[in-house]
Amino acid sequence: MDTIVEARNLHKTYRADGVETPALRGVDLAIGRGEFTAIAGPSGSGKSTLLHLLGGLDRPSAGEVWLAGERIDDKPPVQRARLRLWKVGFVFQAYNLIPVLTALENAAFVLELRGVPPAERKKRALDALAELEMEGFADRRPNQLSGGQQQRVAVARALAAEPAVILADEPTANLDSKTGLALIEYMKRLNREKGLTFVFSTHDPRLLEHVRRVVHLEDGRIVREETVG
Repeated sequence: MDTIVEARNLHKTYRADGVETPALRGVDLAIGRGEFTAIAGPSGSGKSTLLHLLGGLDRPSAGEVWLAGERIDDKPPVQRARLRLWKVGFVFQAYNLIPVLTALENAAFVLELRGVPPAERKKRALDALAELEMEGFADRRPNQLSGGQQQRVAVARALAAEPAVILADEPTANLDSKTGLALIEYMKRLNREKGLTFVFSTHDPRLLEHVRRVVHLEDGRIVREETVG
């Protein structure tokens, strides 16, 4: 298997007011290029923490994270940020849109940071918004959009850049059934036609029905895996 992202004996402990709270306890996980995989588990199981570590947003307390054959957990923040720019697309639960930018500008933001010419990045961002039925809201800023609409813009931003791996934290959580299923079908098509790798954290049964591999996480540990299709 051509591994695109890997966790090796990953631990993460948070410390606050002298109290230690373990979030991950020795996670080993390899994601192959082109996978369509979900990390499932109850709230507090460590799903979001694992995604953040896999994408280099945070550093583990112990263990290693490898991205596209390169160890990233021991790199300084600037180097991790550059790797994220070119290799990783994120879809956050909190959207993390830039308030002063329009939906189109937010969707094109990663492409702009990469130096993609204006005409090309506008086209790719508009195409991504259109796939999510958001082209009619391209000129609106985040405060003019509902939560579900902001979620779709955040997804468009990640998908327009076509990164090596897309890490999506509960991507369908704020979407109605019709929009959620349309988003899942769009991501499946990108996975199938372009070979994009997707890793989701989710407990949404709609999404779990469509992935090909489910990794079950409980209390910071992988308790089982299953191949769905």
